[in-house]
Amino acid sequence: MKAKHIDVREVLITYGIYLVLIVLVILFTILKPNAFLSAENIFNILRQVSVVGIAAAGMTCVIITGGIDLSVGSTIGLVGVIVALFISPEKGWGLGIPLGLLAGLITGLLLGVINGFIVNRLGLPAMIGTLGAMTSTRGVAYLITEGKPVFGFPKGFELIGQGYLWIIPVPVIIMAVAFIITYVFLSKCRIGRYIYGVGGNEEASWLSGVDVHKIKYFVYAFSGLCCAVAGIVLLSRTNSGTPKAGTSYEMDIITAVVLGGVSIKGGEGKITGVIAGVLIMGVLANGMIILGLSDYTQRVIQGIVLVAAVAFDVYAKKIKNKVTDVSSIA
Repeated sequence: MKAKHIDVREVLITYGIYLVLIVLVILFTILKPNAFLSAENIFNILRQVSVVGIAAAGMTCVIITGGIDLSVGSTIGLVGVIVALFISPEKGWGLGIPLGLLAGLITGLLLGVINGFIVNRLGLPAMIGTLGAMTSTRGVAYLITEGKPVFGFPKGFELIGQGYLWIIPVPVIIMAVAFIITYVFLSKCRIGRYIYGVGGNEEASWLSGVDVHKIKYFVYAFSGLCCAVAGIVLLSRTNSGTPKAGTSYEMDIITAVVLGGVSIKGGEGKITGVIAGVLIMGVLANGMIILGLSDYTQRVIQGIVLVAAVAFDVYAKKIKNKVTDVSSIA
């Protein structure tokens, strides 16, 4: 019986993201064994990446359709100040936590639908449309707060971002739920097949009877909802609603998703890879802090990671196309 040939490049493309995560953990463990690989630090990493992870769940669906949402950081910031104004009896309207949470979720959902409208009905490229939405949304956050932070929240609100369920931080549980919901959407539901289909070949999806506009509205609305949850978690963690909250988060979120193997061109990727991508971003940031690297150095390295992730995505596409061509000829 002839032994099956193992293509090393295929293995690296399929499992490379998990290998990178393992290598980073080993590297930082060797460099700072007592500081890095402790239960307290592990949970700290998970808590730190929770906001990015929750938003990345929504961004995954958007990028799989071949789109992108640059307004995620601004949405997180605006939702934060909206919720803060609703619930703060000192600096806001003091309308209570339930109503404030509902207002925040509706705000995120509405902003996502607006992005869907910009891409679908106005026909703007996703990058340009959501870039405009990013600027406008951030401006609204500054307008309604006059650039001032909103604080003084009712007792119990801090549990969302700072509480624990047994030894597990509540934000980590919320992130896990976001990942599970996204996994179910993409792997177990019909809409998941449509999302992949739109990203793989939009014209073919139209011809097969898929309402592409509805799918795009769905993914942008879902992204907005995830950002709303992320904004609430961030607000609860920081205990202050500031209009600049979430600034530059879009870079971290997109990097985590693309790093996780979701093709920037659409049609490919799994949420399991995105989970690994989010963890890599968290481990990398935490490790650099432990090593004493400055914030500026960290940003340079994160930018390099983003470029490397996109370059690897392009390389992986070429390899897969070559394999497909060889298989079809054979």
